[in-house]
Amino acid sequence: MLETSARLLRLLSLLQARLDWTGPELAERLEVDVRTIRRDVDRLRSLGYPVHAEPGVAGGYRLGAGAALPPLLLDDEEAVAVAVGLRTAAVGGVSGIEETSIRALAKLEHVLPSRLRHRVAALQSAVVPVTGYGPKVDAAALALVAGACRDHQRLRFDYRSHEGQASRRLVEPHSLVHTGRRWYLLAWDTERADWRTFRMDRVEPRTPTGPRFSPRTPPEDVATHVSRGVSQGVYRYQGRFLVHAPLERVAEKVTPTSGMLEPVDENTCLLHAGGNSLDGLTVYIGLLGFGFEVLDPPELVAHMRAFAERITRASGTPPVA
Repeated sequence: MLETSARLLRLLSLLQARLDWTGPELAERLEVDVRTIRRDVDRLRSLGYPVHAEPGVAGGYRLGAGAALPPLLLDDEEAVAVAVGLRTAAVGGVSGIEETSIRALAKLEHVLPSRLRHRVAALQSAVVPVTGYGPKVDAAALALVAGACRDHQRLRFDYRSHEGQASRRLVEPHSLVHTGRRWYLLAWDTERADWRTFRMDRVEPRTPTGPRFSPRTPPEDVATHVSRGVSQGVYRYQGRFLVHAPLERVAEKVTPTSGMLEPVDENTCLLHAGGNSLDGLTVYIGLLGFGFEVLDPPELVAHMRAFAERITRASGTPPVA
């Protein structure tokens, strides 16, 4: 009986680890015959686990979604990852899930073996979260938008722009992108017939979601497209600089939301960054601490000269001709 129970747990763990399994694959993993696998699957069904079976050469077993959440079997690394994720969610940028994250974490830590509990505690003691970093996003809104992305359903929402202007949008949602500070939605705007990036803390979804659509392919990698949009697209001036430093060194100071980097050679790279003023671009590129050349916009060169003269006079040093 103990051997059968242990085998059922191993079978359940396999079914949770992968979407589809054939009978012979499961039999080989558990070192039993296919007939035993069929009996064990029937036992799991009697315990409330919805295991679906498809006959034929291309058939197999799949663990489906049930009416209630069944117990999950996690290996050591998965358990640690879930515990750390729940701790992060408790102080993260998604509002409305802090309390539920703490409750779920308490349940998980209650059943963790001592060795894993020590690992989670060590990670927790070494990590200091910075709270209040970036705007909060409503968890329900995030879940609704994620579901629309997954199911390819049109989405209607009220949106507030950077200037505070309100509008109503109808989009075909593609992906959610998290930059570490903010959540963004990449979607095809049906009225503007173009790809748009929306900050999720400014999105107020309307229900129900719209009809299904055939998904489109973005013009480039999703993360690259969103990074380009949030670091340049919303600004009045688009700066382009040739930076005299390896891309790896510059990337340590340029975040995905502040600029886009392109390699040139081993010692130089291109930096694309936006700013609402020429002063802002001047200070931003200057504080990076690398030598650079201004490629765009042309008026930034004269502005930098005047800026440098003001700084020089303020320091009491005569300006150099």
